[in-house]
Amino acid sequence: MLSFLFRGLTADPARGEALFDAVTAEARRRSWYVEGEVPDTIDGRFAVLATIISLVIVRLEREGEAGNAASVALTERFIHVMESEHRELGLGDPTLGKTVRKLVGMLARRSQIWRDAGDQWIEAARASLYKGDVGETSLAHSTSAVRAFARRLEATPLMELEQGRIA
Repeated sequence: MLSFLFRGLTADPARGEALFDAVTAEARRRSWYVEGEVPDTIDGRFAVLATIISLVIVRLEREGEAGNAASVALTERFIHVMESEHRELGLGDPTLGKTVRKLVGMLARRSQIWRDAGDQWIEAARASLYKGDVGETSLAHSTSAVRAFARRLEATPLMELEQGRIA
């Protein structure tokens, strides 16, 4: 009804869909939860998804305006999916907005962790993926997986990323 007042930031609402689908496929890899021992819970799955999206956002930021536009599209898709998923979980309008804002804040926090990581990959992976204690073997696996994904992102041109094709 009032959609003309609240148009999305991107002209094409499906623009971030292919990249989001690729990110989701990466976050669903079994090894995050088995070898990496990220809890296979809603919170654990969100931690992996938000970590992967954050790595993509940080990569896209290095592309200037075109990368920023792709980052906005990915973030908008993330918000859309989070709203839909939480509606399915039974959250209604009074609490949905607050919950989604909290999730976006958690995504922003993880993005900042990866911007600031430098060569501190282990600590960044610990902060981004785990709430509590984690075994060294599991943390090493997750750190290695994050680094490998980041290398794949670096090897992928922007146009390929936008189309959801990550090297």
